[in-house]
Amino acid sequence: MRKIFFSILTVLICTASLFAVDYDNLLKQAEDSTAFYNTDFSANYTLVQEKPGEGKSITEAIMYRRDSAKMWTILITGPASEKGKGYLQYDDNIWFYDPADNCFTFTSAKDKFQNTNATNADFAPQKYYSDYAIEESVQVKLGKLDCVQFTLKAKVENVDYPMVILWVTIDDGLVRKKEDYSLSGRKLRTTAVPSYQLVQGEGKKYSIPVSMLIQDNLRGKKIGNEMQYEKTQITIKNVSFKAVSDSVYTKPYLELMGGR
Repeated sequence: MRKIFFSILTVLICTASLFAVDYDNLLKQAEDSTAFYNTDFSANYTLVQEKPGEGKSITEAIMYRRDSAKMWTILITGPASEKGKGYLQYDDNIWFYDPADNCFTFTSAKDKFQNTNATNADFAPQKYYSDYAIEESVQVKLGKLDCVQFTLKAKVENVDYPMVILWVTIDDGLVRKKEDYSLSGRKLRTTAVPSYQLVQGEGKKYSIPVSMLIQDNLRGKKIGNEMQYEKTQITIKNVSFKAVSDSVYTKPYLELMGGR
């Protein structure tokens, strides 16, 4: 009887723990983990794009972010044919700079970054909690990870995707997988974040993805009997939270760096 009692008690405790997750707070934690409002952020990004039947292409860049002011700058450092090009966001506008003609052109958060499967919005803070409402939340396993799977519907206009399904690990509030959907429910992209790196900032440590793999479900090719989709892997290295000059977030900075 004692063994039965303790078995039942264990089940009840485990069941209670399942319901102890604060879903709203977990989603907010997932959003907060993508932003750095108390510090500058910089890192080296390598994007490897794979097009079925066409091979791979590599783009290298340096990213600077000041989330408190909604500003970021990306300077392309490779390949040689793209070196010196750049992106700048300020005042909710995104500009693309091409040193070939010393010209800035307006772009948007939804546009493809350097014709990869990433968009400009992928490099900025994500608004999972601010811009979306929870339609459904369920605790699931993602491999060995205990996650909450959120189905999110946009509650504001001008979002990148009307519906998002998000897998967030319960113990740390980090996004492990994301699926982006159209208004009609068509799956557009899948992003996987297999691992994170802990980087010391000013007074705290931040969790930064080691890499992200984005699959574009709209761009692909049938090879043999199998549909293969375009993929872009983003690797993040040399992360720093040291302050950078205000001049980095300006058009003259991109003009100066593009002329080198």
